Amino acid sequence: MFGYVRPALGRLEEGQKDAYQSAYCGLCHALGRRHGFLARLTLQYDFTFLAILLTAGAGSGGRICRRCPVHPLRKPRSCLAGGALDAAADQSVILSWHKLSDDVADHGFFTGLPYRFLRLAYRRAYRRAAGAQPAFDAQVRAGLARLGALEAEGSPQLDRAADAFAQILACAAQAVPREGERRAMGQLLYHLGRWIYLMDGWDDLDEDRRRGRYNPLDARFGGRARDSRDYLETTASHSLRLAGSAAELLELEEWAPVVENVIYTGLPAVQEAVLDGRWHDMRDIRRKPDERSLRGAGREP
Repeated sequence: MFGYVRPALGRLEEGQKDAYQSAYCGLCHALGRRHGFLARLTLQYDFTFLAILLTAGAGSGGRICRRCPVHPLRKPRSCLAGGALDAAADQSVILSWHKLSDDVADHGFFTGLPYRFLRLAYRRAYRRAAGAQPAFDAQVRAGLARLGALEAEGSPQLDRAADAFAQILACAAQAVPREGERRAMGQLLYHLGRWIYLMDGWDDLDEDRRRGRYNPLDARFGGRARDSRDYLETTASHSLRLAGSAAELLELEEWAPVVENVIYTGLPAVQEAVLDGRWHDMRDIRRKPDERSLRGAGREP
């Protein structure tokens, strides 16, 4: 996905940080075990949050101490384990593959070469993940086809485009076994997906203009999207409120503080950084911004 779904790590208690870290490490191990070492490179905040939600929705999730293959000299860490982690790993690979395919389509031959090589490297992992979750893969494909049609026609209907993307993420809720939890999870992921789409649209405005690509915000506001900040902030914040309302219907148990931290603190901080134009500085892995510049949005574990 896009890396926008971050916790405010500085606002979590130590036990809650450890729980989040266990999900992060557990998903990394699930990716490696099911899809090979390269699949671990898809690991990010967004998929970690998805793993947490699926674990909470399944009402399960034990922990196993495992050594990190990237840091083999560190002592073994507690890693979340269980079927929900496997489902999150499969979905992560499927979504990453389709994101790479979208990147290939968005770039010319030479500028798109890195994405082509990555997609080729991930082909086997994708086929394995799609074989494990064919219904999810089919729904993602159908959702991307709807979104692609809107983009091809340059649709100015922002809500339709955002809905098409949000429906894709909502499909991940099908991994939740209990019907009531599954419906609420679908709503949470839907509104989260809509928020991600809006943030990505604002974040990509300048690049989309340079490359002559479709941007849903510029299409909606006739090329004057930068003047629409108040509108975007209002509708994006509304999506976060609806995501929070859906989360209230879930039996999150030990994960409640982490999920609430992400929705009510981490995502608003990211939203502010994106709208202010500070997001690229925050997510640049070559830089180590201080805690004040992050405004509580946290860092990769």
